[in-house]
Amino acid sequence: MVINTSGPEMPTRHHDLPTPALSQNGSTLEESYTVREQPLGTTKHVRIVGIGAGASGLNMIRTLRLNLTDYDFVIYEKNQDVGGTWFENRYPGCRCDIPSHNYQFSWKPKHDWTNFHASADEIGGYLRQVCDEEHMRGSIKTSHHVEYAEWDEEQARWNLMVQDLTTGESFDDYADFLLDGTGILNNWKWPDVEDLHAFEGKLIHTANWPEDFDAAGKVVAVIGNGSTGIQVVPELQKKAEKLYHLFRTPTWVTPPRIMAWKMMGQNKELLQILGELGIDDQENFSKETIERFKSDPEFYRRFVKAVEKEVNNAFPMVMTGSPIQAIAQQMTTKYMTMMLGGNKELCQAMIPDFPLGTRRLTPGQDYLQALTKENVEVRRGGIRRFVPEGIELESGEVIKVDAIVCATGYNTSFCPRFPIIGRNGNLQKIFRDQIPKSYMSCAIADMPNYFVFLGPNAPIGHGSVFTLTEHIAKYITRVIKKCQTECIKAICPSQEAIDDYFEHISTFMPRTTWGAEGRSWFKNGKENGPVTALHPGSRIHFFHMLENFRGEDWDYVYDGPKRNRFYYLGNGFSTKEKGDTTWYLDNPDAML
Repeated sequence: MVINTSGPEMPTRHHDLPTPALSQNGSTLEESYTVREQPLGTTKHVRIVGIGAGASGLNMIRTLRLNLTDYDFVIYEKNQDVGGTWFENRYPGCRCDIPSHNYQFSWKPKHDWTNFHASADEIGGYLRQVCDEEHMRGSIKTSHHVEYAEWDEEQARWNLMVQDLTTGESFDDYADFLLDGTGILNNWKWPDVEDLHAFEGKLIHTANWPEDFDAAGKVVAVIGNGSTGIQVVPELQKKAEKLYHLFRTPTWVTPPRIMAWKMMGQNKELLQILGELGIDDQENFSKETIERFKSDPEFYRRFVKAVEKEVNNAFPMVMTGSPIQAIAQQMTTKYMTMMLGGNKELCQAMIPDFPLGTRRLTPGQDYLQALTKENVEVRRGGIRRFVPEGIELESGEVIKVDAIVCATGYNTSFCPRFPIIGRNGNLQKIFRDQIPKSYMSCAIADMPNYFVFLGPNAPIGHGSVFTLTEHIAKYITRVIKKCQTECIKAICPSQEAIDDYFEHISTFMPRTTWGAEGRSWFKNGKENGPVTALHPGSRIHFFHMLENFRGEDWDYVYDGPKRNRFYYLGNGFSTKEKGDTTWYLDNPDAML
């Protein structure tokens, strides 16, 4: 298959008139219009291909099953099993920083989470259980890697090259709609240092953790203090003979959620419910509490909704100058000082001078306490290079270690991991050369019939990804159904709509601490620059935004003679005549 990077001719936009055909002598040949001999509401068959069987992919299977007919759906997953990031991340201490009972599908509640913040193993097990109980494996091909995708304008479909990783063989496939669920925190990266592979000891990235590694008796360096570094440091500190913790930029480490909620004391209903739970200092639920979650559905639902409400109410904390932001920052400063034992050097190194929320907020009680232990040394500053015996810092100091653990995160540039060739070139190059822009985080200009979960400016830092995927999946499904039933051949957001949306984002973000000066993956690892990873509003704001499809923001290519937009009206009959033809009498006040 040949990759065409120049892009075919642009399609007719929804507001353009059809271009008349010309005869050999230059005269106009009017294409005759014919009525579609199908009733209104008739669907056309479509092939849908998903990439990635994490939470987004699994939820998409269910959403399509419930809402569409006349379609094929297959998911290609590069890993050996489902689960996405919760299949890949297995480092010591790996867990979610969102409460367990809210880090689940709303349609598949789990009553026996063992901890308030579930471990990676438990979340991975939950996703595998969902896949099996909902009989989803028939729609998933594991160990299959999509190598590239190219849009075919004439046929209005994506031509794909897929590799079977078990055999090494590649094959062609196609999709009328391509759904990208590869995720933002999936493509891990090494630190940007000189002589990366000069080190002669054990070099580890937390996203590719070796099961046979044992830190006992070793001198270990951990690079990075994002959420992964905060989780892995205390686990390695317990075993290592010596642990060096290296980072450039401090981060706000918040109290455990339950502690923070009690300190803030705002949600009385939540505090009352928490008071009825049996939970120990490590946030493990007692057997009695788990049994109550199973046997008392009303209490379980009250608990889940109360926690969800508190998570949804967190947005004012990142609004610059808000009273809640000031109170939360003051509270977090006191907490960090207390957990660091009042050590002036540690407090100076660890407590940021930028606003709370500039970087992702992560609870880490054990992390702060681990930094006070005798076998731990903190080094704040840049790394010059790796050397055979360890790490040379910018200060010139050489730290000799047995193992280097890189908790250095992921590539958050939104650049796809394989070529995606649309109407105007390769999305990889476009996102490398330009600021990544999207339409409501789930569609891209000049990429017809292509949708992405958690693309640029998604609410990735706003709460549970599971619930986000449910709303995004419903939105995508509504668009596909519209195309199926209205004879739409190709659809993508207009460049004008995306530019207007980005203008709103750029103007809004200075209101938040996300946009403040400070290195963050929200800004693709930069001190300053546009916030490309977060939604310009609250979690509820995002849900509300996706409730309605704004057709005026999209460009269409229509099926049928003369590409008449009303070809779908068909032969004068409706598919609704096959059922109850008086449904409108049952609830006269309902919006039809």
